[in-house]
Amino acid sequence: MSSVTGSGAKTRAWAAVLSRIPTYAPGKAWGLPHPGERTLKPVSEGWQLLKIRGIPVRIHPSWFVILLLVTLALERSYRSQLAGQLGTTPIWFVALATALLLFVSVLLHELGHSLVALAQGVKVRSITLFLLGGVASVERECATARGALLVAAAGPAVSLLLGAALWQGRHAVSHLSPVLGQMVLDLAVLNLTLGLFNLLPGLPLDGGLIVKALVWQISGSQRRGIEVANASGRFLSWLAIGLGSYLLLRGGGISGAWLMLLGWFGLGAARSQQQLLQVQRVLRDLSVKEVAQRRFRVLEASTSLRQLSEMRLREFIGPQTPKDAPPPDWLLVCDRGRWKGVIDDTPLQELPVQRWDVERVSDHLRPLDSLPSIGESDPLWKAALRLEESGAPRLLVLSPAGLPSGTLEKPELAEAVMQRMGLRLPPEMVAMARRQGTYPLGLNLAQVAQGMVAAGEVAPAGSGPGSGRSRPVPPL
Repeated sequence: MSSVTGSGAKTRAWAAVLSRIPTYAPGKAWGLPHPGERTLKPVSEGWQLLKIRGIPVRIHPSWFVILLLVTLALERSYRSQLAGQLGTTPIWFVALATALLLFVSVLLHELGHSLVALAQGVKVRSITLFLLGGVASVERECATARGALLVAAAGPAVSLLLGAALWQGRHAVSHLSPVLGQMVLDLAVLNLTLGLFNLLPGLPLDGGLIVKALVWQISGSQRRGIEVANASGRFLSWLAIGLGSYLLLRGGGISGAWLMLLGWFGLGAARSQQQLLQVQRVLRDLSVKEVAQRRFRVLEASTSLRQLSEMRLREFIGPQTPKDAPPPDWLLVCDRGRWKGVIDDTPLQELPVQRWDVERVSDHLRPLDSLPSIGESDPLWKAALRLEESGAPRLLVLSPAGLPSGTLEKPELAEAVMQRMGLRLPPEMVAMARRQGTYPLGLNLAQVAQGMVAAGEVAPAGSGPGSGRSRPVPPL
């Protein structure tokens, strides 16, 4: 088993997959990875320009690079097409205007995805224009294959309809102005190309999402749909890299490099999809019992508050201060073999020191079922959902008889998943995550589990035995 320190690149790749799963991007204009298809998130949020139907529209700094490249390419084309009609400066303005209108088309493409997603009850977080086109960030994937199909097809449909309309109107515009007619013709060709390119049947393109949805609909398994579309995406990515390399060697320049870049992003997306499937399998196959620790102590009900304070004091003696120490162990209380409840440090904070020898822990108990809990036979995906739902840093693990048998925290859950993937997290990283009450490396296993539920790959956490809800605890 490799360690994080010995395989940093591999670990960072896993972190990128899991920490950015929350976002689902239903469409992209240039073949970028779909983050909410649970792949690498390609862009940060960028600068917000406006809101459309409550959806923030943002521009990433890398967008200015592609805007410049497209403008340069169009200027070179217009220099030959419009020679004698316009001077050098006007041609630059026409090229820039055409490039900006192209990105308006990209925005409309993403709006097509986003508005259909809203109609399916899926919240759209933002639309971002960046180096490879555009991406719509959605909080979750559609819960049905039909909904996923409609969202995936909406973007190419907008591009094709827009391209067809521009193509139909190019002659009428040419009669008014040959320059405008050329702009309309170019925008028509670019939109038709955009729509057809995105229909190629492989992830992360919209065509791959359509294939995934169709296979999902036929087979009843979203996982199977992802596997088929992912395989097709890998083939297309290698084809793009091969064709780009050929063009580059033959003097293709930017075209060859661009194809190779798209192929590289496609392979990254395919790899992330495959890794995500493995993570989902681990969350489904591993049980809470295999991961649980024992971060609680058992006190007798007759223990005095003075004894409780001395025990807490011993916990904080050493290199760690209370501020940077991990959450203290829970204190469960028994009375002659019967579970009575749980106690925290509140009595020590509220009562005067003079009362600590008189008061007993049994005088200040909370019921055990006030702690968030999970059954030890439950799968890890239920534990991830329960941790998210409760907002607590720790779950009480209960045996089939309903007795406390251990605890489970986010770092332990993430560490178990990473170990099953062949990676070992440094103890210092796990300890830091425990102090912060978070997943190490920014992993977001709760949203992986939410995606599994939304796709119907697993039953909702509350349907059936061992739902993970707090429950009464019987005597020992």
